[in-house]
Amino acid sequence: MSSRPSILVIDDESAILDTVRILLKNEGFDVAVAQGGRPGLEAMEKSPPHIILTDIRMPGVSGIDILKAARERDPDMPVILMTAQAELRTAIEAVNQGAFHYIQKPFGNDELVSICRRAAETRQLKTENRTLKQEIRRRDRSQIVRPLGTSKAFLEVMKLAEMVAPTESTVLISGESGTGKEVIARYIHEMSPRTEGPFLSINCGALPESLLESELFGHVKGSFTGAVRDHEGLFLAARGGSFFLDEIGETTPATQVKLLRVLQEREVIPVGGTETVPVDVRLIAATNRDLEEEMRSARFRSDLYYRLNVIAIHLPPLRVRKDDIPALAAAFLKRMAAQRQEEPRVLADDALEAIMAYDWPGNVRELENALERAATLAHANAIAAASLPVRVTERRSEPLVSDRPKGNPNLEAIEQAYILFVLQSEGGNKTRAAEILGIDPSTLYRKLGRYEGDA
Repeated sequence: MSSRPSILVIDDESAILDTVRILLKNEGFDVAVAQGGRPGLEAMEKSPPHIILTDIRMPGVSGIDILKAARERDPDMPVILMTAQAELRTAIEAVNQGAFHYIQKPFGNDELVSICRRAAETRQLKTENRTLKQEIRRRDRSQIVRPLGTSKAFLEVMKLAEMVAPTESTVLISGESGTGKEVIARYIHEMSPRTEGPFLSINCGALPESLLESELFGHVKGSFTGAVRDHEGLFLAARGGSFFLDEIGETTPATQVKLLRVLQEREVIPVGGTETVPVDVRLIAATNRDLEEEMRSARFRSDLYYRLNVIAIHLPPLRVRKDDIPALAAAFLKRMAAQRQEEPRVLADDALEAIMAYDWPGNVRELENALERAATLAHANAIAAASLPVRVTERRSEPLVSDRPKGNPNLEAIEQAYILFVLQSEGGNKTRAAEILGIDPSTLYRKLGRYEGDA
């Protein structure tokens, strides 16, 4: 905020506007005036002030309307209400709803200046406090998130996440289960202007359709057996923040229609309700399915997909970014040690070799669980391979190249093996596989269909 706080004075009486403008200008404020509620709203939108001083009773748009609009635009903006004796109760209720203060007409100059100065100081403190919190969060994020990946693939994901975080765009994160999609979603939220608001999440595949819709959109009392009271739902509970819909590909067509309405209209209709309720939330969705294939199979609505896929972030599986494994392992072991209040354990050479050789089909989640088991069972500070799960230390896969080949494969067999290898590396995502192979997706589908026919 500048050294001269700006204040917008709104009243339908020109004499009051002139008097207050001169008074506050002499006291060091940058003063703008608007005669009437509607011009006041227009002035607030055109050049948002630091403080608003408004009369309560005005024709058309009242001071209470000004208060609501100001708080929607900027929850930290102090709004001071000028009120007559007959409107005193309304003013007190407005203060309970977020107005900074009220002053009763006729008021003394010293009283008005004192309230406006306190409002300016409060606004300045809130701004400084938010800046400090954001700086602390930035430091925390750099210490917690960055060490979890140093590979080129992971750094590309983080770069894209940081680019989209300041926007309001919907984000669709794809990747296999356990790759850390929710971690990226939280990171986007923490880097966004909505960081002061809540971050709520739900796994769409974990609930039956009827219960999922109630959790998402809310319900009204009596809408179904057991609905003994109104329930606002997560879209409304996440107001001002971010809402993470994990495994959105598991939703039914009926739920997809309602999600589309939220994205298009920014409103929900509670289960059993008839009135729409506006929502203010940034949506981040995730899936481990190939939604383009789901669209072609008519299992996922194309209109919803294109609404969700504004910003697409693909999180590669751990097996194709093994450079991240040492950093991930160290971070997990450090966190586990902090929880147990002990010195962090380290990996012995044979344990490190084992976790680097393993493909981790369960991705980051499986790695974390394996290390927790190993840290619990290890007798020394250095974790040996023997403490890891057997599946990690056993070598079951055959090498791609052998000094004793079983025969000379023809070119078609080599092509098929390579296509299936790339597809598996991308977690079954055919669109991504086609990009890597440098072929059209329709060509890939045709080849896969032929392989299935030959099987």
